[in-house]
This record gives sequence, structure tokens and C-alpha cells, in this order.
Amino acid sequence: MNKQFRRAAVSLFGAASGMSLALAIAVDAAAAQTAPANAPASNKNGEPATPSGDTPTGTPAPEAPGSMADIVVTGFRASLSSAINLKRNETAAVDSIVAEDIGKFPDANLAESMQRIPGVALSRGDGGEGKNISVRGLGAAFTRVRINGMEGTSQTGASDIYGAGNSGRSFDFNAFPTEIFSSLAVRKTPSADVEEGSLGATVDLRAPHPMDFKTDFVITGTARGIYNQVAKKADPRVSALISKQFMDGTFGILGSFAYSKRNLREVGYSAVNILPAYIDGGFCSPVGYAPQNPATNAARGTNAANCSTNNPRTSTVTAYNAIQNLRGITNQPGGGAFFPRIPRYVNSEQDAERIGGTLTLQWKPDDNTDISLDGLYSRFDVERRDNYIGAISFGRTVTNGGKPMTSVRDIQFDQNGSLMYGLFDGVDVRSEGLVDQFISTFKQGTLNLEHRFSDKFKFTGLAGYSHSRFFSPLRLQTFMDAINVNNFSIDFRNGGNIPKIGFGIDVANPANFSYAPSPDGNFTVLGGFSTAGRPLRQDTKNKTFEGNLEWNLVDNFAFKAGGQFRESNFQVRGQNLIPTQVPVQALPAGTTLASITRQITNFNKLLGGDAPAAFSAIDPDKWRAAVGFDNFQYCGIECGASRSGVREQVTSGYLMATFNTEDMLPIRIRGDMGVRYVHTSQDSFGYIPIAAPAGAPFPTVGQRGDVSRSYEDWLPSINLVAELTQKLQLRASAASVMSRAELGLLTPTAGVTVATRTGSVNNPFIDPIRADTIDVALEWYFAPGSLLSVAYFHKDIQSYIQSISSQVPYSSLGLPDALLAGTPSTPADIFTVNRSVNTPGGPLNGFEVNAQFPLRFLPGFLSNFGVLGSYTHVKSKINYILASVNGVPTQTTTDDLIDLSKQSASGTLYYEDSKFSIRSTASYRSSFNRGIPSGANDSDVRANASTLYVDASASYNLTENIKLIVEAQNLTDERNTLYIDSVRTDTLFETRQGRTFTVGVTAKF
Repeated sequence: MNKQFRRAAVSLFGAASGMSLALAIAVDAAAAQTAPANAPASNKNGEPATPSGDTPTGTPAPEAPGSMADIVVTGFRASLSSAINLKRNETAAVDSIVAEDIGKFPDANLAESMQRIPGVALSRGDGGEGKNISVRGLGAAFTRVRINGMEGTSQTGASDIYGAGNSGRSFDFNAFPTEIFSSLAVRKTPSADVEEGSLGATVDLRAPHPMDFKTDFVITGTARGIYNQVAKKADPRVSALISKQFMDGTFGILGSFAYSKRNLREVGYSAVNILPAYIDGGFCSPVGYAPQNPATNAARGTNAANCSTNNPRTSTVTAYNAIQNLRGITNQPGGGAFFPRIPRYVNSEQDAERIGGTLTLQWKPDDNTDISLDGLYSRFDVERRDNYIGAISFGRTVTNGGKPMTSVRDIQFDQNGSLMYGLFDGVDVRSEGLVDQFISTFKQGTLNLEHRFSDKFKFTGLAGYSHSRFFSPLRLQTFMDAINVNNFSIDFRNGGNIPKIGFGIDVANPANFSYAPSPDGNFTVLGGFSTAGRPLRQDTKNKTFEGNLEWNLVDNFAFKAGGQFRESNFQVRGQNLIPTQVPVQALPAGTTLASITRQITNFNKLLGGDAPAAFSAIDPDKWRAAVGFDNFQYCGIECGASRSGVREQVTSGYLMATFNTEDMLPIRIRGDMGVRYVHTSQDSFGYIPIAAPAGAPFPTVGQRGDVSRSYEDWLPSINLVAELTQKLQLRASAASVMSRAELGLLTPTAGVTVATRTGSVNNPFIDPIRADTIDVALEWYFAPGSLLSVAYFHKDIQSYIQSISSQVPYSSLGLPDALLAGTPSTPADIFTVNRSVNTPGGPLNGFEVNAQFPLRFLPGFLSNFGVLGSYTHVKSKINYILASVNGVPTQTTTDDLIDLSKQSASGTLYYEDSKFSIRSTASYRSSFNRGIPSGANDSDVRANASTLYVDASASYNLTENIKLIVEAQNLTDERNTLYIDSVRTDTLFETRQGRTFTVGVTAKF
């Protein structure tokens, strides 16, 4: 850990020093241009440093003692000051980020902005972009996100290694441009008037309103150019905002728009999985070795001299025995020797368009009434093209010409049994391409009403509707194969996470590959394609209606009561190719692989090391034209395609008291206490593929199942703030909370992915995860714009939801054999099947430290510097069930909670004056579990390695209305690495995304 923090400090200093020349040029002008200390706190457009109106929790934020009211603050420093004031005046534990300028969030991505909030850790996805957050060790599934007061959902796609797409509740922040929001708040402790569903945090995103600005007309626009050193392309990003007030400032209209286009590329390595040698039947034994593996089979050409037809046994006794003699926890021969399942290089290219906009009408006829109508739209359109070049044999059984047909000539392992070097014959080399298209759209409309009938009585209400759609029109896998290649090698001996792979053939030459129908019933695969249940559409429609009454019974004491109705309607519809079109057909006459392939170039230059300079891959567009793919026909539930849904209706009510003992006690105590009642009604349906009746047009059909259930919860909560002195306050909270399962897990469905031999069985009877929580914090606001705080939190997680994995024959799943038609798999093959169930939870404990202060005490221009930083430490152990029989656990383990990083930290050094601003941020996250393998993996965890990302940005005011912007992300060229097993730490996946640089200009009037 100390080494990681030293690395963070060095990187942060280096990033800041790297722009020292620009800083030095600006310093001389800074002293003369710094505004006087008694200037009003507003920015150049006249809007307040802290947005007007209510905070995200509905509590007005009065100026705190010792705040920034008497000091000029603009830009980033104003954003920090506003966030401190919001935090200080809340009764709950709430941390905020406020836009540093109109349409200018502090970072390029919402999730990346939140890294600076204590306890928030970022999960990155494809291209290295921030996607989800973990709050105090609890992942995205435990976090609820509200947009303009209404809970929202957002789903995007992802590579399989990152878990593909989420299923209903989790929020993917990368679907939204930052420019359409003005603030976000992370609520870490609940109050009775805040809707339930969060175990980690409730995040409030707020779009700007026309009454936020002091001037009646505001217009601003930003244009950026973005360049990434791996993609080597320049991309545009633009945004604009217009706000106008009418009728003497009582009515306003605001519109915002943002557009960006990104062309991303990343290169790396993937193992898919790491498995013991005995999995999938072991390797081909040497000539004369007893017992012989595989056994003699005349149909496959297997005998004492050959592993298969025209594939001689070349394993050496020394290498074969080295594998056989390693014993792991399974006590099987080869149980301690671990191999990549599909060792391969990865090239991923992604074209993404992101569009977002808001339209707000706001009417404030007087100080007692505020009515706003907010509309928000976002569209994230992505095409990802992944290409892999690797060995398929290590992940296939004897029935598919797999590992038992592979000879081992030379082998080396490290002290933990991980493969360091191997030389193999009879290896099937595959060039695989995957085109994944998806469009994520989000639409929301909300009506907010606030009216104060008197000094003692106020009503607030909300009505809203949102529709989140994930539509994947295409997920097309194409591949070509080179069969029984000799001299295939894997070499980790030069260190690092990525091996040198020797393919034994020129992988850039398409003539070395084949694409044709299997000659022997899919024992030998010569290329093919898969569409994986596409087109696929996933819709989540949310409705919310709520009303709240607040009655100030006496000064400093009020009752609040309210009710809410929410409905979430989640549906998934998939389609399959008509089964007669699934088998691979020969290429049309005159069509060769050379005519339908392309070259993946510059690979070794971008990845480094000994990777191939180029490799050949099927061009998906040329392939589609050659085989007439666009004329293929699809079918739905009538041929067993997926269709499922959940309708969840939540009716809740609460009663809460707020109080403030000002002038009543020696120490001022303020807070809230109350209880929330929640009734949840759930209706689920799903179609399970079954064998079609005789005479049906397709071999499988869908059979519908319906499940209904309901449950209720009582959720008490209390938040207290004791103002020990004018600058020091103690915060304490306690509550009962609950977090429901992902909607997709609640459908009564089952299915398999034949390509990876995996399956899933959903469970509509999963109960929510429930917990009791305690939070205590001490906060010292020792100077204007400054904060030093420490917080302790404890969560007693009473139940948990686990996906329990087991390896079972396909024939035991009750699914029809027809689902395997045209694939290399058979009903006897072993599939890894996951079932979601409730299991016991466990405690979670942690603390966080937060520091933020401008360095005004320094002389001259040095007073324009400032620092902020946070550190979070979390511990939680969960009892995981690795295997069970008839619901009875047969193998268990104890490990960290999924998505929990024990340590996370963020530090920012900034300089800002009236003309020039520069800052650099380093964000560290320690390793965290992504899954707990079970079945026959013989590995205890699938995890993400620790990461340290360093970003920097600078701006300069060319004129009063025009600002130049320069930004850089991932200055240290950090790579994201996934590994398996806490001792061996074998690499599962690592890619290089490279550095990203942005230059832009902002104009505002």
C-alpha cells in the first residue's frame, strides 16, 4: 500500500510539473489580476457560486458561518466551496459535486467526477471509460440514482469480460454526457423521506433550471477536439446551453444540448479463464504412455500413435509427467497445473456517439411557489468490433477435437503451478471477430411542484415517467480456424502480465485458415458464426407519483409526511435465427478467405513486446455480403427465443420529524427521525425453451411461466448533527435499509450460451438484501472553503444474493437438445450453470478521511493553490456457497464482498486565479473481487487488479467571455488488469487504452 501511495504522489507531482511552463507564464499575471478580497461571490455570468433553490435533498442551503461569501471564488474553487456548504448544512451524510461553470462539469465523465467523493470508487469498462461506481464497498447494484428527483435506470453494453450489460436497476453513467447536469449529490445515509432501495448510496443528478441564474439571459457553448494515442484519431465533442427568463423573472425556459463522437481502440490479452489441466479431459499422452489419453477411437483417428487423424502424439514424457505430477486441492493428476482456457491477443475498436439534451420550463410567480417541468433525453450509440487471435483447443473437450488432441512437448510452471512456458502440437488456432452493436436511449419527463401555503405549511409533489431502452440489433461472431497447428507456444518468462504467443503459422496470411462446414459432425470445426440471441431489446419503464407535506409546528420543529407510488416495468425480448440457417455453409463459388478478410495492423507497436505485427480476420461486412446474411430470417418465442418481464409496484409512506435545538441547549443539535413503510408487489413472467410438439415448424418453442408475490418493509432512520463549536460538528446516523435484486434476476427463465458452455437459471422468489446501518462522522470546517473530516460506518448485512455456480451435464437442465443443433456441443457436455439464491450476509465496516483546503495562508501567487484528498478503508467478509446439491451447500468459502476495494484514495492539487486554472488528480483503487468461481475452477477469486489513474486539466480566460481548455486523461498510460486466484494472480484480461488529450474552447454571454 505504501508503494502505491508513493506511486500516486509521484504521478500527481509529475502531472502537475509537466505543465509547469504554462503555470510559470501565468504566475506573473496572476498577482496583478487577482480580484479584491471583498468582491461579491458570483461568477462572470452573475449566477451564484452555490445554485439557487433547494439542494438535491430539498433542504435550503443557507450560507454557513465562515463560508466563501466574502471571497472571490470562480470555477473549480467555487465548485468545491459550494459542495462544502451543501455538505455542512445537511442532516444526513451527503457529498456533492457542483458544476464549476455553466455547462462545465469538473470532469469528462460523471462517474469519473465522483472519484473525488470519499468512499466512492470507480469501475471502468471498455475503452477505460468510467461506467459504474462503488460506494463504501458496495457496488452498482446497491446504488440508486435519481434524475431530477425521480429514480432512473440506465443500461449500456459491455464486453463479456466486464459482465456484458446490466439487467434493470444498475446505472451506467457512461450513457450520459456530463454537460446536461449542473450538480450531483451522493447521499450515504437515508432519511425517511428518501425512497428506499439503496444499500450503498442514493445519487441525485440535477439538470440546471433557468432560475438558477441571476441574469435573465444566458448562452454558452463549448467545442472540443479529443485525441487518443492508441486509436490515433481526433474526435469532436460539443455542447450548448441557452436560458431565458420572462415576465419579470417569474417564468423561464432553459435548453441544453451535448454531442460527442469517440473512436476508441484498445489492445491486449485475454485468457477467458484459467483452468486445471484435468478439465476438459487433459492433454494427449505420449506414445506408449499408460493410461493412454484419449482412448482409441477409430472414427476420430485416435490410436496409439495419433491423438486424432493426421495428428501424431508428440508429447514428451518429461513434459506430460510434469503436468500429471502437480496436484492441487482437487487431488487429481494435473490438479495443480493451471492453463489459460483460450490464450489470445485482443484488438478492440469502438465507435460511439453520445447525444443528450434537456428542456426545462420553470414558473415562480412568487416566493412561495415553484413549478418546473423537466424533460431529458440521452442516446448512446455504439458499435464495438473485437478481434481475437488465439488457441481454441485448450478450452474444448475430446468431443470437439480439443485439449485431449493437443500434445505437450515442453512445459514450465512457477512455484504456484501457473503456466510459465509451454510448447504444443496439434493446436487449433482461431481468428475470431465479434461485432456488437447497441443503442441505449433514455427519456424522462418530471413535473415538480412546491408551494408554501403559509410560514408553517408547505406541499411538494412530483410526477414523472422515464423509459430506458437497451437495443442490440446485432451481436455477430465470425471465426476461421487453422486445425492441428504445430509449434504453438505460450511464454510468460519475460515477466509482465501478457505472454509472448507463438502461433506456429503466419497468422497474417488468410490462406492458413479455413471456413467451411464441419466434415465430421462438429468434431472438427473449420470456422463458423453465431448471433447469440440478437436482435435483443430490453426496456425499463418507470412511473413515479409522490406528495409531501411539511408542517412547522413551532420554530425549529416540523413534521413531514408523504406517500409515493412507483412502478417499474422491465421486459426483455430476444430473437433467434431460424434454425435451418444456423449450420455453417460453404463460401459461394469464387469466394476465398482472402476476399472476405482484413488485416489488424500495428498491433505489436501499440501493445509492445513480441505480439504479431498484424493478423488476418474476417471482415464482417464482406462476410455478410458473401453469405447473404442480411436476408437471413429470425423467429421469436415460437422457436424458443427469450422473452421475459417483471412489473414491480411499490407503495410507500413515511412520517418524519425535523428539529433544531438552536438557543435551547448549550450545544445546537439538529436532525431528522422517522420511519418509512414500503409494500412491494411483483409480477414476473418468462418463456423457457422446451421441445416442440410433433409437426411444429421449429424444434423448440417457448413455454410461459408466471409468478406473483408481495412483501413489506418497515424502515426507521435517524440523522443527528451536533454543532460542538462554530467550526466543529459531530454527525451520527442509524437506519434500516433494503436493496432489491436486479430486475432481470426475478424472471422465471433459464437458458444457455452454447459458445461458452454456460447457463443461468433465474429466481423470481429472491428476497431483497436487508441491512442495519450506523454512521458517525466528525467534521472540522477550520477555515473558509476548508474541511477536515473522518467518518466511521458499519453495515450489518443480514442477507445477500449469490449466483451459485455448478458444473452439470447439459442433459440435466431440462432444456431441449435442439438448442445445441448446429453447434460443437452435445447433451453430454458439461455446462457451468449459475442460479441466484438468497444466502446469509455479513458485516461491513470502514472509515473514510476527507481533507480539502485552499492554501490562502501562503504568500503571493502561492495562495491560489489548493489541495483536496480522501482515503477510504472498508472490510467485509461474506460466506459464499461454491456448490450445492438440492439446495444444501456442499462447499463454502469466506471472502471479500464482490466489488469491494479495501482501500481507495483520491488526491487533487490545483492552482486557480481569475485568468488561469490548472489541476491534476490521482485516483487509486485497490484490487476487488468481480466474482467467486465455483465448480471445477480450483481458484478462489476472479478479481480486478489495483489501478492508479492520473488526469490533468487546465483553462485560460482569453477574454471575459472566451476560455481555452486543455485536458489529459490517463497520463501514466495505466492498464486495467483482471486476474484469477488470490495466490497465483493469473492474468485473465489486460488491455492498453492509452492517453487521451483534449483541446477546446468555451464561449459564454
